[in-house]
Amino acid sequence: MGILPMSITSVPLVGQGQDGPATHGRDAHATVPLRAHYKPLESGSRLGYFVATLPFERGSMKLHRYAGNPILSPHPDHPWEDLAVFNPAAWYDEAAGEVLLLYRAAESGPEYKCYFGLARSRDGYHFKRVSDQPALSPSVEGFDGATIQDPRMIKMDGWYYVTYACRHYPFGQFWIPEVRKKYITPAECPECFPRYLRTNATLTGLLLTQDFKRWIRAGWLTDPLLDDRDVVLFPEKVGGRHVMMHRPLEWVGPQYGVEHASAWISFADDLMGFRESKLLITNKYPWETAKLGVNTPPIKTEHGWLTIYHAVGPDKYYRLGAVLLDLLDPSIVRHRTPDWLLQPEMEYEIEGFYRGVCFPCGAVVIDGTLFVYYGGGDKYCAVATCDLDELVNHLLKCPG
Repeated sequence: MGILPMSITSVPLVGQGQDGPATHGRDAHATVPLRAHYKPLESGSRLGYFVATLPFERGSMKLHRYAGNPILSPHPDHPWEDLAVFNPAAWYDEAAGEVLLLYRAAESGPEYKCYFGLARSRDGYHFKRVSDQPALSPSVEGFDGATIQDPRMIKMDGWYYVTYACRHYPFGQFWIPEVRKKYITPAECPECFPRYLRTNATLTGLLLTQDFKRWIRAGWLTDPLLDDRDVVLFPEKVGGRHVMMHRPLEWVGPQYGVEHASAWISFADDLMGFRESKLLITNKYPWETAKLGVNTPPIKTEHGWLTIYHAVGPDKYYRLGAVLLDLLDPSIVRHRTPDWLLQPEMEYEIEGFYRGVCFPCGAVVIDGTLFVYYGGGDKYCAVATCDLDELVNHLLKCPG
């Protein structure tokens, strides 16, 4: 009943130097210099760390950060979101003229339990929380009993469909070594327990709601024998079939044609029936040297399906790119940005619980402007924008 790879695509070799500049591709002499600046741990301190950024060509296409970022921060008076709020899904309700933001929220307890909160905005920049309570919490006894994370949201026929990553057992505050060690392997699991419980792997589930008050937990979308996340659904059927993109962590090696976890695409007649997958994109450019996955539900344009993806670079930073997929067969990548569109540079992207991450889970279009909503540093919600036509026209000049 698991999802199986349909085809294999060869990829260029990608490596990282141990004592010098990173090397990429098949040319061992090609190097990518990193720019770095020193940041003290606190004002006047002699202790600190270096922040590295990858250079880019002047005049290249970039997303523009909102000067008022972060748009949401942890709430000290709400115990379920007093540690972090990040990685938001988004939907633009044209009839109501508002953006809905379904965001991941983390409590400050050692289990690092995560919830979903809901916020609304009339302009896409200034958001107000709908309630002082979570929109959704982990279940009591289900496969999502410990944490719910990183929602992606689409709407079809009056219903919102939300994909989300989850675990049955707590993951713990992973950035603290002694806490991570305590939670990394569930203590109660005997050998005959299912693999996802024994390894505390991440599954991806499907939620359905019309009002963000009453929910249907439809079950898991992905193979329970895989740690599979970054699951994104298309907002409509293509060729009469549902389409899903995902990133199975274990599909790495010669038999899969990739050296790092990559993005795959699958088609099905039923939303719970994705069984076979085809490689969609893998590491290709110098800023993509580790795992890679799709971030946002695709937006339909006359030139193809537009989606934002992330890749981890030689400095472990999460950067963003974009692809245009064929309208009739989205397993075909028509165009792809060779350079990153956004990289961690601001304090709220670097000083969080993961230093150096921009991670969107939603994007909307308002009056021709693309709004990309992302988590910064695994702690804050932020937004970056660009002109939609400008980005599409830029992509049309890029190879697939």
